[in-house]
Amino acid sequence: MNTRVLRTELKRSVAPWAGLVVLGTALAFLYGLPGAWWSGTARWTAQWTSMAMWTRMLLIILWPLAVGLGALQGLRDRRSGMHELLTTTPRPARHRVAVPAGATALTSVSAFALLVLVGSVQVLGDTAYTHLGWVPISLVGAFSLVAGALLGMGAGRALPSPLTPPAMAVAAFVLTNVLRVSDSTAVPEAAVGNRVSLLSPAVAQVHEILLTLSASVHLGQTVWLLGMAATGFWLLVAATPRTRLLALTPVLAGALIAVLVLPSDPRRTYVVDEAAAAMVCDGPVCVTKAHQARLDDLAGPGRKALRLLRDALGGRAPASIRESTALKPSDATPERSSTAVLVDFDDGILATTEEKELTRALVAVGMAPSCSPRGSGWSGRPDEIAAQITAAGWVLGSLEPLGGTDHKASQQLAHAGPVWKELRALPRAEQRARIGATHAAALSCEGNALDVLSGGASR
Repeated sequence: MNTRVLRTELKRSVAPWAGLVVLGTALAFLYGLPGAWWSGTARWTAQWTSMAMWTRMLLIILWPLAVGLGALQGLRDRRSGMHELLTTTPRPARHRVAVPAGATALTSVSAFALLVLVGSVQVLGDTAYTHLGWVPISLVGAFSLVAGALLGMGAGRALPSPLTPPAMAVAAFVLTNVLRVSDSTAVPEAAVGNRVSLLSPAVAQVHEILLTLSASVHLGQTVWLLGMAATGFWLLVAATPRTRLLALTPVLAGALIAVLVLPSDPRRTYVVDEAAAAMVCDGPVCVTKAHQARLDDLAGPGRKALRLLRDALGGRAPASIRESTALKPSDATPERSSTAVLVDFDDGILATTEEKELTRALVAVGMAPSCSPRGSGWSGRPDEIAAQITAAGWVLGSLEPLGGTDHKASQQLAHAGPVWKELRALPRAEQRARIGATHAAALSCEGNALDVLSGGASR
């Protein structure tokens, strides 16, 4: 392709403006609207994989934009009255359309690359875990914009009507929403079937930093997008109704092959990144490699918390602190362990890095782990928090509220105060017995820890 002609195309066509619209829309969405992409350990600037996945999630609006803007570009020859003149030139049609197609592809890739660059700069300053597993996720996302834009250009050339660009954009938007997967569970699922849903270039919202897309997903989507791009280019050069009809062959063949390659089970779509989930330890305190930067802050308070728990619980005390790697469905009981204090960095109670507060938080979680499903910002029911601060207060000698919860300090103290006074008035042996029973009830999730702590029967 002649670079001088390409530069002219970039100056005089709508391709650069299309790239700016795509990039501007993405940045306006991320920075102009509050959402899950700014909170928790899976925020879009926290880790490489979550950054790549959040930018792929944006394709639910960016991909229809690319299709519609590509269709607008495809109308150019008709709008300028040059179509008949160009078709009479001896230059092959594929050479003639390669320049505008290349310009559109270049601006689409550049827009997505700049979006990824904005996220990458922030991720570099926010994590010590660097890997390349996120690259295929972003490459497929960039290619989806190219394929969508080429399909739109082909449709605009084949159906030269002012209604074609908005119709194509709306159709693409409806398609991505029909194929949209549910993000209410740890492993997203779709109502239309997993294989069909994966024909959408967009992915679900990100809630788990340890999840990534499997290789079969990358392969299947690439085949489907190659077919889409081939159809778009064929429509650009097609001159008769018959060839336009034949131009649909690549996209249909790509869809068929992709459906055969794509996994039918959601659990083979979003898979655990084993490298990110590998444990990095400092003595008895372990975190995942994805969170290895937090180990130094956790190790000292963690050892102190384990000593305090051993003094309080004896042989039943957990012997280690370990970051939980279990997936967190929104309605499931959290992972339990009688041998380890399980840490979830999305739990607001553990968000603090100050040593004294972190030690108290680890003791509280170790003494009475919550049975409520926990997501970003959610830290348990009021009675669970009250049981935790009472049990931790008994171990540490003073009743103090926990930071980072959904409940105000005054509410925590008001809820736990009566139980604390009653517990402290008992003989030491009875206090220890209730603390042990509370720990057992919280571990089993078969009783209400605060009821047990106050002397009532477990539920």
